[in-house]
Amino acid sequence: MRVATGHLTYCTNIHPGENWPSHFAALKNNFSSIKARVSAGGAMGIGLRLSNVASIELENPASLAGFKQWLADNDAYVFTMNGFPYGEFHDTAVKDQVHAPDWTTRLRVDYTLRMFRILADLLPKGMDGGISTSPLSYKHWYKTTGQLEQAKISATANILLVAEELIKTGLEKGVIMHLDIEPEPDGVLETGEEFINWYENVLLPQGTENIARKFNVSAGEAAELIKQHITLCYDVCHFAIGYEPHRQVIDELAARGLKVGKIQISAALNALLSEDTDLREDVKNAFARFDESTYLHQVVAKKINGKLIRYPDLPEALADIENPLVEQWRAHFHVPIFTEEYGPVQSTQGDILAVLAIQKEQPFTTHLEVETYTWGVLPDAKKLPINDSIVRELNWVKDQL
Repeated sequence: MRVATGHLTYCTNIHPGENWPSHFAALKNNFSSIKARVSAGGAMGIGLRLSNVASIELENPASLAGFKQWLADNDAYVFTMNGFPYGEFHDTAVKDQVHAPDWTTRLRVDYTLRMFRILADLLPKGMDGGISTSPLSYKHWYKTTGQLEQAKISATANILLVAEELIKTGLEKGVIMHLDIEPEPDGVLETGEEFINWYENVLLPQGTENIARKFNVSAGEAAELIKQHITLCYDVCHFAIGYEPHRQVIDELAARGLKVGKIQISAALNALLSEDTDLREDVKNAFARFDESTYLHQVVAKKINGKLIRYPDLPEALADIENPLVEQWRAHFHVPIFTEEYGPVQSTQGDILAVLAIQKEQPFTTHLEVETYTWGVLPDAKKLPINDSIVRELNWVKDQL
């Protein structure tokens, strides 16, 4: 839906299903009732998640025409898509395979280009569109610095293939779309600083000359074209886990002319670790209840001296809960954003408030997407049916904006 600083929606990765019929059925079963309660007086956008299989099925002309008619009938539009999970995202052990196939592969390129062809056909005239994606690859798949650097170069080359197609579409059809790179813990790019360093020291040097030659523009114009079409997905949960200073990161991006394609409005878990062993045990037990086998739940711990310890998943962190040098934990869970309290632990809701305050003060993107998918962690007293929960999230964001 249209809000003061852009378009607000939720990501449909909350709905299970890995093929287009199941994706479409979930939209038909849920979207209309959600829209009626948050955007009854106007059109509402959809943050569409498509698996690879679903993207192949939706690109079929008959399927795409049917979906476009449904959008028109329901006063809906698609402006952002989630192209991070290629395969299954529900009812299976996703873990690090959420990155597979990664950006070193042609499979990731083909999937992403297919998604952009679909988005170009669905996007309302005059509106820019974006697709969020993996931060190149998963860091722990590479055993040496040399392997990691080679993967980064290969992934960048493939991302530049997508950039070329987006530039071509923009020049020929006037449709502006961007690939939104989403840093996350243990991704090859996991922080704002790493994203900026990669952009300026790898992406631009690797791509500018070739783009300038292919499109017959100057090096400066080629760099601006890359900046228009390769952007950042600012997932608040991911940046909060790393204790990143939001205003500093956002100001630094702006100073360097790097764009944010989308804010994913999401919350991590947060806890201060007391020296009192009983209180620390309460926190351990609370986090242990969140341990589940579907997704990675990376933990970043802050030490008393301000330095960070990164654990690749929750079990490794739980095994080190007694570490006396650690004073705070933040863990990768996309928990509901409307509440900050989860018993002995809290959420990083305050980080969302900080980012939305910056967005209100000086908008730095027009794409706003709530991405909550761990509803089961709510205390029973706060649990609602899924549509009621999504409505509550969207209305909470509207109130902040």
